[in-house]
Amino acid sequence: MSDGHQHNGHESVPSRQRRRFPGISTRAYEHPADRSALVALRKLTGFDTVFRALSGLLPERSLRLLFLSDSVRVSDRQFTHLNDMLRDACYILDLEKVPPMYVKQDPNPNAMCIGMDEPIIVVTTGLVELLDEEEMRAVVGHEVGHALSGHSVYRTILLFLTSLAVRVAWIPLGNVAIMAIVTALREWFRKSELSADRAGLLVGQDVQASMHGLMKIAGGNHLHEMNVDAFLEQAEEYEAGGDLRDSVLKILNVLPRSHPFTTVRAAELKKWAASRDFQRIMDGHYPRREEDKDASVRDSWRDSASSYADEVRNSKDPLMKLVSDIAGGAGDLGGRVRRGFGGFTSPGPKSPKPGPGEPGAASGTEGDEPPRDGA
Repeated sequence: MSDGHQHNGHESVPSRQRRRFPGISTRAYEHPADRSALVALRKLTGFDTVFRALSGLLPERSLRLLFLSDSVRVSDRQFTHLNDMLRDACYILDLEKVPPMYVKQDPNPNAMCIGMDEPIIVVTTGLVELLDEEEMRAVVGHEVGHALSGHSVYRTILLFLTSLAVRVAWIPLGNVAIMAIVTALREWFRKSELSADRAGLLVGQDVQASMHGLMKIAGGNHLHEMNVDAFLEQAEEYEAGGDLRDSVLKILNVLPRSHPFTTVRAAELKKWAASRDFQRIMDGHYPRREEDKDASVRDSWRDSASSYADEVRNSKDPLMKLVSDIAGGAGDLGGRVRRGFGGFTSPGPKSPKPGPGEPGAASGTEGDEPPRDGA
């Protein structure tokens, strides 16, 4: 338990008892889609070449000097409450070397974990001022989860390539290859955020605080005006609402983002917090790092494939339901597509079904379904 004393150089915050996870493997909290997206990224043509080149172009010293010179380093003399949270998070997740943390002046609430050789955690003043102690603890645990999983390397490359793509955008076809890798990196990073949210929950061990932190990031410091259940209902409405055109718009909206939408993150985290997997970790049953070398890559792929299959099967999104129908060999898919793209607004009342022999009568049941109304 985390009890406010020093353990192997890590000092924990004495606000309340929290369980510790000695030797925990990142496999315990990593989202299956995170692992599969990273594997797919590594298989992307040209990625290894770019990765090796950038490893030499992005020296660790440059990043450290940048934050050392223009930000405030968290320590036992500066932002001491953040220092306590950081050391406590590293103790709970058993991260031996505490990464340096900096506070950067920026009104936008944000945090990141970057660095090629060793991770550096950066939080903005906007985030520090927005969140209370328990909400901030979940964020610090989130970033420590990134560090433990080795995400900082790819996050650094993403930042560099995004900047590079803007600089060479004027060259005809100059940024096509770069943007292909940036798009793949963003897809992976969005999934990695779901993993880090889980790490933040393992550190904070307070589901409400994690939910409140995400709500504040979405709606500002007006928690008294917000409601967790209503916020989660937004995620359900977002997933299920609209027709196939809305599904395409969702994809286009999320492509330029490095983070998933906050309502989606909250819903994913809430679902994991209620799962048997989370309870087993809290009971002390989780994979250890010492077992990582024996972990099967095939099993990881199988878990990822199963996760995606379940997501498609259980999704209420019109496009995902169409994909599920195609996989299941459902009939009248052409009619479903026509109905999906045909209505740009919510459909009106359901028309009476034609009787046998009347125009429009269908022999099966699939054609009798009305268009989705977004409810």
